[in-house]
Amino acid sequence: MIKYNKQMKKHILTFILSLVAITAFSQKKQRDTLGTEVINVVKSYSPTVSDAFKIKSSPIIDTTALNVKKNISYNINSVPVASTFTPAKGKAKVLRVNPSPPVYDNYFSVGFGNFKTPGVEFFAHGSSNRYNDFGLFIDYISSKGGRDFYWQVDGGANLSKNNWYGLSDFITYNKNVIKAIEERQDFTNVYVNGRIDYKESFFKGASVKANRFTDNAGTAEIHFLARPKIEFPITSELINVDARVEFLRGEFSRNYENTDDLSYTFFNVGLNPNLEILQNNLTVNLGVKLLYSAGKGSGNENKGYYYPNVWASYKLIDEVVTVYAGVTGDLHQNSFKSYTNKNPYVSPTLLMRNTDEQYNIFLGVKGKLASNIFYNLKGFYKNEKDKPMYLLNPSMTDGNNIVAFGYQAGNSFNVVYDTVKTAGASGEISIDLSKQLKIGGAGTLNVYDVKTEKRPWNLPALEVSAFANYNNQNWFAGANVFYVGSRKDRFSVVDGFGIPDREIQLGDYIDLNLNGGYRFNEKLTVFARANNILSSDYQKYANFYVQGLQIFGGLTYKFDL
Repeated sequence: MIKYNKQMKKHILTFILSLVAITAFSQKKQRDTLGTEVINVVKSYSPTVSDAFKIKSSPIIDTTALNVKKNISYNINSVPVASTFTPAKGKAKVLRVNPSPPVYDNYFSVGFGNFKTPGVEFFAHGSSNRYNDFGLFIDYISSKGGRDFYWQVDGGANLSKNNWYGLSDFITYNKNVIKAIEERQDFTNVYVNGRIDYKESFFKGASVKANRFTDNAGTAEIHFLARPKIEFPITSELINVDARVEFLRGEFSRNYENTDDLSYTFFNVGLNPNLEILQNNLTVNLGVKLLYSAGKGSGNENKGYYYPNVWASYKLIDEVVTVYAGVTGDLHQNSFKSYTNKNPYVSPTLLMRNTDEQYNIFLGVKGKLASNIFYNLKGFYKNEKDKPMYLLNPSMTDGNNIVAFGYQAGNSFNVVYDTVKTAGASGEISIDLSKQLKIGGAGTLNVYDVKTEKRPWNLPALEVSAFANYNNQNWFAGANVFYVGSRKDRFSVVDGFGIPDREIQLGDYIDLNLNGGYRFNEKLTVFARANNILSSDYQKYANFYVQGLQIFGGLTYKFDL
């Protein structure tokens, strides 16, 4: 029992000491709360000039003998090696490579061909060291004979038959008088046109027109017009000179009263030098027209003329808005043919004069409202001396007496001249709705101021037109409509019949036309046209009423012979 107690005490003592030791160790670990740690700080490196390694001396390179090979001395020390290996003799495979052609620093080539074509090429190259390289290249070739210019010639003949059918409503014509009127008028025109263009020459080319115009009343007219063009450089700009050589000679077999014949001759020669300057978005043309006209006929004289030909344009917004302005003028050669082109009812008894367009001042803007909408708006003011106007000839019958010629019954027109100042505005627009459909329109407004005549005879104040065109692989169609404002004319009868003169008001009119068709294939097409669809019985000129609704259709077949 005593022994057991001792052992128990021993175990208790051992447990207490162990507990004290553990407690003491635990207290020591709790007190050691601070330790060593490594903190890494990451920062972007910003080098400074002081960090750079500076070369304190520049190496000296001797370039005098770059291509000289350095001599190398070497020795071979043989070391004997004990070996029983005996290599077999062999032959290495070699790739077959075509030798490169030699490269030379210089070459020279010369030759000659047909069309008198010499050619020379020369190239030289060299260098003294690795820091320089120089060369010279010359290339020359020219050609003469057979290809100096481009030329074109065309000619033909036209026959146009007309009728002086416009009898006045203010005269009551006897049936015998109407029956005796020889109203037919035929025009014949024979023409030859030519053109020549030079590519590599200061003489750029010329155009030539010549024609002979006649009618069945004994009229004969010859007209010749040549327009050469010269172009040569001055500094960085170009000067182009347009020349004009014109000859007109004609003769009417009689005047309107049938008392004498009428003849006229004009010879015009002129130069039109122009300097065009291009500066970024600005384009300026500086020019002048110098002309001399020698004329023979009523009211014509030998005289020199000069006109400005100055204009400028500026692109405010590229392809969207371009503003332009200028002042021009010209001498317009009138002829019997040009008058009949506009009014085929003129009598073959005209006085011929040139029109002196003394100035034409204009200001406008053009461009694109969108990629498919094009527009052009312009205002102008011009002064024309001897501007032609069509006016009814006085009737030489009161309806009871027979006239000698078919144009003397108040059914033909004369040409009167006056100084006319015109202020106006014009505009046009075109819209591409698609690749197949395009529409557009144009209009002109004029305000006339005449000097001698009472009215601006047969000159409308307003003209408007519009169009639409459709075209696909098979179908095609088109429409156009135009409006012409009211005009003035004058009715008169020669003295002795007691019929008073009176002013005629020609009303405005609208003319609508349609056309269309279908292509069966590349050769066969069916088409139809309808003119004056509104069936408006208007007068284009006094007493000359147009036909009403006109319908026309047919087939077109294409073939090769």
